[in-house]
Amino acid sequence: MTTIPSRLAREAPHTAPEIVQLYALNVPAYAIRAKVREEYERNRAVDDIKALDVLLLKGYQDLQETLNCWKMDSHVLRWFSKEERLMLSLYPCATRKHQLPARPDTFLESFYLSRDDSKEVQPTA
Repeated sequence: MTTIPSRLAREAPHTAPEIVQLYALNVPAYAIRAKVREEYERNRAVDDIKALDVLLLKGYQDLQETLNCWKMDSHVLRWFSKEERLMLSLYPCATRKHQLPARPDTFLESFYLSRDDSKEVQPTA
């Protein structure tokens, strides 16, 4: 296994407090640093130089988009969705009042849920 030092590996952990401040996250900076490290560990086995270049380019792009506030809060919080699902499965009683309704499986179910029948259009004439 080869390791290629990159500017991204040095810069990304240092920007965690800035990301927390920019997006007013209720997540500590060390959690963002841990997520960055997790992404590096996930791609540790990649040996192809071209694939590494693509991964680094995407990492730079993601970091730049985050720091430019081109992402919404939900995009940044999506990094932590796996941990949130794990917490919900481990402690269902503690978070029952904060649970969202189940997501619809099909297009028609989501369409029917999005219809607002309580405010029907009344004829004007």
